[in-house]
Amino acid sequence: MGISKVTRNFQVTLPQDIRELKHFKVGDKIIFVARDNCVEIIKVEKDAIKAAAGLWSDFKETGEHYQRRLRKEWSRRP
Repeated sequence: MGISKVTRNFQVTLPQDIRELKHFKVGDKIIFVARDNCVEIIKVEKDAIKAAAGLWSDFKETGEHYQRRLRKEWSRRP
């Protein structure tokens, strides 16, 4: 456990023991998660946007075709 100080630009330095424990490197992206009175720092292992975009890779239908199909279904509603 280490102690760090918040600078006037609201930046903090991760203490060396924490950097080594979690294998933080320069340029790593992190997520801050607030729960109750604690803030958890989580290292992002891969690009979240690319990972989310990859969720659609198995679909044969494009986004545009999906949207058109939904709109047709909506127009058929009474």
